[in-house]
Amino acid sequence: MTDSRLPRVSAIVLAWKSEPWLRRSVTALLGSEKVDLDVVLVDNGCTDDDVEVLAQLPGVTVVRPGRNLGYSGGNNAGVAVADGDYVALINGDAIVEPNTIARLVEELARPEVGIAAAGVRLAENPALLNSSGNLVHVLGISWVGGLGEPETRTAPTEVAGAMGAGLVTSREHWDRLGGFFEQYFAYHEDADLSIRTWRLGLKVVNVPDAVVVHRYEFSRNTEKFYLVERNRLIFVTTLWSARALLLLAPALLALELAMLALAVKEGWARDKVRGWVWLWRNRTVLRERRALVRGMQTVPDREWMRVLTPRLDTPLIQVPAVILRPLNAATTAYWKLVRRFV
Repeated sequence: MTDSRLPRVSAIVLAWKSEPWLRRSVTALLGSEKVDLDVVLVDNGCTDDDVEVLAQLPGVTVVRPGRNLGYSGGNNAGVAVADGDYVALINGDAIVEPNTIARLVEELARPEVGIAAAGVRLAENPALLNSSGNLVHVLGISWVGGLGEPETRTAPTEVAGAMGAGLVTSREHWDRLGGFFEQYFAYHEDADLSIRTWRLGLKVVNVPDAVVVHRYEFSRNTEKFYLVERNRLIFVTTLWSARALLLLAPALLALELAMLALAVKEGWARDKVRGWVWLWRNRTVLRERRALVRGMQTVPDREWMRVLTPRLDTPLIQVPAVILRPLNAATTAYWKLVRRFV
């Protein structure tokens, strides 16, 4: 029998391909303490019998969209059938500790907090961080913060972005935002959700004592680069103001040329161009999306954009230190100059 006084949480877990940690992930969630938690398991292209096995567990609801909807569409499909007052997004390759979900819900009790994200640890060494919160660059790149570093924090910290591997928000806030923009498919949707939270005057926080252990693999393949680069451009063109885009235009153009040169060097130039083609063909959808999210914004650009970083310290782009140091100095100076006019 569940305790009606406990917070009701629906945890969304995607089952994609064959994930060796999926059963452990769902079982750990069902063992969460101090919350009334159920799991919505989305069959997003599972290739083994894990979904059938987990469907037999009390507290598990299975959603079968019939195809891979991506991270954004899969989570939206899961939340659509969830009935918790809170929504937890937990990766199928991530294990929560018994107190993690309750700790994140506790943080959401603060009226200024919109999203509470876990302190994500690396599976191969849980003493080291996978993410202490994601960084978001002024040019739209997003990456995990604190990767490979020991956890030294003792209190929640404000972060630009919540890592989608482990976060909790209220169902009310999720519905207010309209969930994920499904055109992302995968990558950048957590940055989008986070920045739109800041634009509504609410904070995104990372909670170090709400631990999630993640079987993290940083993959490099042409499809990932296609999505990451395409989605970065979706991100900035729909969320940045026209004035910000104009002020940042020289830097954005320089980044596009640099990424094209990198794509040519590494053999994924066709995928980079494919991203531009997609953006052009879907320009009407993106224009409508921009109007929607800009209309929802309640915080001035100059205020919410303070959470962005001008420093490019991402593992996504390998830049020699001899180039990176002056590049960061120049970008920081440029952003300091133009930010006052955003």
